[in-house]
Amino acid sequence: MRLWVSEYFKRVAFAAGLPPIRFHDLRHGAATLSFAAGNDMKTTSAMLRHSSQAITSDTYTNVLPELTHATAGASAALVPHCRREGPSETEGLP
Repeated sequence: MRLWVSEYFKRVAFAAGLPPIRFHDLRHGAATLSFAAGNDMKTTSAMLRHSSQAITSDTYTNVLPELTHATAGASAALVPHCRREGPSETEGLP
């Protein structure tokens, strides 16, 4: 049955004018969209029915580098910043 579904999908995708894509690639697309939507590793791993989060992490952590940058930026935004007018008490020393 699996071969039939894959072949049928290939024909439907071709008829729709879509670029060549394997049926299994839809799974990768779903995982990528899940992370892009902000879902965490646990949620995405459960959605994919992986036996562990490590499998999901090993497979998908480098998929969207821009998400890594966005996540880092969001984390940095949580750190309070303080700007003082005039010289500091330590006069520039750390």
